[in-house]
Amino acid sequence: MGAPHNKKRYGEKWPDYRINQGLEILEKIKPLVIISGGWAWHFMSPKNHTEYKHAHDHKDIDLFVNPRNVPQVMTILLAENFKKVWTRYYNRPSNENFRRYEKIVSLDDDRETRITIDFFESANLPFILIDDWQIVRPDKLLSFYSNIHSSDKCWAVQAAIALLALNKEIIGNKLLSEKPN
Repeated sequence: MGAPHNKKRYGEKWPDYRINQGLEILEKIKPLVIISGGWAWHFMSPKNHTEYKHAHDHKDIDLFVNPRNVPQVMTILLAENFKKVWTRYYNRPSNENFRRYEKIVSLDDDRETRITIDFFESANLPFILIDDWQIVRPDKLLSFYSNIHSSDKCWAVQAAIALLALNKEIIGNKLLSEKPN
């Protein structure tokens, strides 16, 4: 479970390059993956929302891949210079085969940033379609915050829990990307 937020930092935004680089690789594997975690909340949020750090976790890209699509996804990631890296999560028990891939990208101002993809295999994951993106179904996504994902304090997760309890629409709801009261 995620640590409590430092509310003094509410309002901080993800840099555009982080979002753009994530979208760039996601476009290349779009038909082969189901998006989970912070990127799933990103796609469920209203279009053109503000990318607040406490709304959606964009530190990594969480994906589920049907085992039959794994060779294609692996080929694309390797062609894009992603490398498999070790993480402590390899030692955790899991029903999903897990891999982590990373790539270091040079920015225009001589800085570097890392793109991290956490890649889980699953043959039977319920998903919804949002603008041709396959996204883990919200109720299933919420169940992952006890074992796969850790940012359960993000605004989108908290809003989705409340909306689900009230039987209100989650997809496109502005609460997924707005600072809570």
